[in-house]
Amino acid sequence: MPRKDTLIRFLASGGFISHLPAAITGFKKFTGSGLAGTLLALLLTPLLPQTSWVFALFLLAFLPFSVWVAGRAERSYGNHDDPRIVIDEMAGFWTAILFMERTPFNLAAAFILFRALDTLKPWPIKKLETGLSGGFGIIMDDVLAGAEANLLTRLAVTLFL
Repeated sequence: MPRKDTLIRFLASGGFISHLPAAITGFKKFTGSGLAGTLLALLLTPLLPQTSWVFALFLLAFLPFSVWVAGRAERSYGNHDDPRIVIDEMAGFWTAILFMERTPFNLAAAFILFRALDTLKPWPIKKLETGLSGGFGIIMDDVLAGAEANLLTRLAVTLFL
C-alpha cells in the first residue's frame, strides 16, 4: 500500500479504530465500525471548540475535508462506503450536537438518535446514501442523519426536560 494511502486510511478510519470491529466480524455491512467511529467522535468532543459559532466554523471546514478523505479512502479500499471509513460518523455525530449545550443528556440523546438514524437510514437518508457517489455520498447521508438527530434531540429536551 502506498504511503499516502496509509495516511488517508488512518484519517478515514479514525486512527484505524474502525479496523478492530471489522476484523472481528469479517467486513459485513453491520460490523460495529460505525459505532466505534461515533464513540470516537463523542470522545473527541471535549477537545473541539466549545463556543457554538466557532464549533460551526470548525464543522464547516471539516465537512469538505471529510468528503475529500472519504473519497480517497473509498478508492483506496475499493468499496463504496467501506465499513472501515468512519470519518462520516464523526461528521454526522458532530452535526447532531451542533448549536447544542453539551450536557450529558444532549450528548447521550444525540448519540443514540444518530446511531439509530444512521443504521436504519429512513427516507431521505437512504436516498442520499444511494443517490450520491464518492466521498460526497459517504459523508452527506451521515450529515443528514446528524441533522435529524439534532432536531429530535431538541424535541426530546423540550418534551422531557
